[in-house]
Amino acid sequence: MRFVTSFESLKNLLSFPSEFTLSPDYIYIYHGFEEISRINRWFKVEGIRVWSRDREKEAAHTKKEEWEIDLAKLDIRNVIAHGTYGTVYRGVYDGQDVAVKVLDWGEDGLATAAETANLRTSFRQEVAVWHKLDHPNVTKFVGASMGTSDLKIPTNNTSNAAQNSLPSRACCVVVEYLPGGTLKKYLIRNSRKKLSFKIVVQLALDLSRGLSYLHTKKIVHRDVKTENMLLDLNRTLKIADFGVARVEAQNPRDMTGETGTLGYMAPEVLDGKPYNRKCDVYSFGICLWEIYCCDMPYADLSFAEVSSAVVRQNLRPDIPKCCPSAFASILKKCWDANPDKRPEMDEVVRLLEAIDTSKGGGMIPEDQASGCLCFAKTRGP
Repeated sequence: MRFVTSFESLKNLLSFPSEFTLSPDYIYIYHGFEEISRINRWFKVEGIRVWSRDREKEAAHTKKEEWEIDLAKLDIRNVIAHGTYGTVYRGVYDGQDVAVKVLDWGEDGLATAAETANLRTSFRQEVAVWHKLDHPNVTKFVGASMGTSDLKIPTNNTSNAAQNSLPSRACCVVVEYLPGGTLKKYLIRNSRKKLSFKIVVQLALDLSRGLSYLHTKKIVHRDVKTENMLLDLNRTLKIADFGVARVEAQNPRDMTGETGTLGYMAPEVLDGKPYNRKCDVYSFGICLWEIYCCDMPYADLSFAEVSSAVVRQNLRPDIPKCCPSAFASILKKCWDANPDKRPEMDEVVRLLEAIDTSKGGGMIPEDQASGCLCFAKTRGP
């Protein structure tokens, strides 16, 4: 490819066919022209395009991804939650209630340029995964933006009259707003009275169907936990937060490293071994126990104790005596130490659908309003 720096040199070059062959497959790039429009009018060979480097850079800068939002349509309201790398706000996008996850990596001066670049790459991966998904048990993705310096956020939680601009390196992802909050908070609110078995199975089915869908798309969530599940007003559960999700590798050895949250992590992940989608099945089993019991697994153990005991001593949460055998069987299958023995999520869906909830079986006996005494400090004979 030849580069020329003036209109006259272009004409001179075209005067020597032996040195310059025109082809409709070529794209000739010129630098420094102020007369690109003039050249385009003069240079009327079909299929040949004239372009400047400056214009190329401008086009690359302004080109939008298919998932990129129109910031002018986004109105950010109050803070919902704070996280390690940013803040989640409630807002409105094009008339729809949304949650806005704003990520400001590196703006505190603690992250290096390389670390910030890696985080932004991970963000793009998260968005690439999320925007293609469509399932009733997966949080609906609305859009995202890379570099949101033009986005304005309120200076306090009650008014958006005064607004701050975001740092130039900030990114945001916009998803549907789910007013029911996280599954974790819902379980905490019901920790004393527990949930009816019908509700337990309904939540379990929602989660299992969502995970089964992800696995059919070759996506491993890798951070399945009750904090990453959201509820709508009808108590429909939806999987959220694809921050560490990735497309499943064909070779399990390509997926290694500790990802996820300790209490939910499969033994092979804790042990640094290769893993696949079955790590999600294990984490689902822990979530299933948590939904049934409305309690925290391993609440009395340190991180180090949990990690060691899960891998080396096959530690698992205690299954209450009142737990129906069919439900207990699913728990045990899902958290089997051998990933190959764990069921696929579509099989888990079928097992849960087969459970009869008409006769109760949860931590709430049919004849009393509060939970059973399976976890009472003093137990009967």
